[in-house]
Amino acid sequence: MSFARTRSRSSGGIDGNERLTALSGAVLLVLLAAEGVTILSIRPMLSAHVFIGMLLIPPVALKLGSTGWRFLRYYAGSRVYRAKGPPRLPLRMLAPFVVASTVALFSTGVALLILGPEHGFVLGLHKASFVVWLAATGIHVLAYLWRVPALMLADWHPRDASVVGGSLARRALVAAVIVTGAILAVSTVRYAQPWVHRTAHFRHHDR
Repeated sequence: MSFARTRSRSSGGIDGNERLTALSGAVLLVLLAAEGVTILSIRPMLSAHVFIGMLLIPPVALKLGSTGWRFLRYYAGSRVYRAKGPPRLPLRMLAPFVVASTVALFSTGVALLILGPEHGFVLGLHKASFVVWLAATGIHVLAYLWRVPALMLADWHPRDASVVGGSLARRALVAAVIVTGAILAVSTVRYAQPWVHRTAHFRHHDR
């Protein structure tokens, strides 16, 4: 048995990749729902918005990495990935918008923390990328949501976990990503203070 085949079996191969993508996607759905709540009342919840936004970065990176890996393996000619087939054409056409808007949304968010409230152009880019991201990602989520529960729970079922290797590694990776996000959020939330002071100033003048 070749080394590549042994490694594929131990990691779960394409089925393991699907499960990792679903599990990371489920984590993102929960965190994004929480982030959405902060957007509904952004001024008083700005610190929470920044905290959750930074917490999201490692899970987002994992999701992009798992889907990017499938993309690379498919177009590199991997037999099993080619046999699985690509996503439907409309979703393949949508994917660049999902990826580009996600990168733009989070990169401009981080830039706003670094640069502070005096850079309205970056804030405009952040808002614009959010609009594109919301539309593209909303369609993406609706297309795949029905598959997520079964794939996400498969690694927690003893019989299914034994069929596809790497279940413990996938769970550990997702847990590590969440912990990393929490550390990042705790260590950077203080940089939201200039924005908090700015919104407090606007609230004071709005009265």
